Amino acid sequence: MNLLFKASNLNEKKVNLDVLISAKMIQRIQSLYLSLITLISLLFIKGSYLVFSEKSGSFIRVTFNGIFRDNMGQNPDLIEKMLPLSALIILIPVISLITVFVFKSRKIQMRLSLILIILIIIFVAALIYVSFGTISKFDATIIPGIKMILPILLFVLSILAYMGIRKDDLLVKSYDRLR
Repeated sequence: MNLLFKASNLNEKKVNLDVLISAKMIQRIQSLYLSLITLISLLFIKGSYLVFSEKSGSFIRVTFNGIFRDNMGQNPDLIEKMLPLSALIILIPVISLITVFVFKSRKIQMRLSLILIILIIIFVAALIYVSFGTISKFDATIIPGIKMILPILLFVLSILAYMGIRKDDLLVKSYDRLR
């Protein structure tokens, strides 16, 4: 009888250890996704993320500071300031970083990740709007680049982060129901 009690006690400790191990593993994959979002979105601060070629041979670049026309051998001319786009470029990594560090409150983390998804959708829509506006206004053609794919990658990573946070939230709720 005493041996049976020890065996059931051992099984109970194993279950508690499994819960502890899984609780420590919570937040890892979504933290990686959110960190990648932060790093990738910081790439938009430096350099141009959309480049267009005009028929005259000059280039139009969309950067963090605005839209510039690069004339051959001359200083770039500022065509238009893009303050809302710049604000989005700053907000996305900041909110992503905050979301990583509020891991103790999954509800807040889920809300922040939803806000992040919405901001990234707005960012992608703004880039599409600027692209079509620049193409029609200056009769330019877009030059494909790696930074054109990055907003879509940001969107996918933010969806994956949200799904990971949601999965952890459901896991913790199921453990609470078992107690």
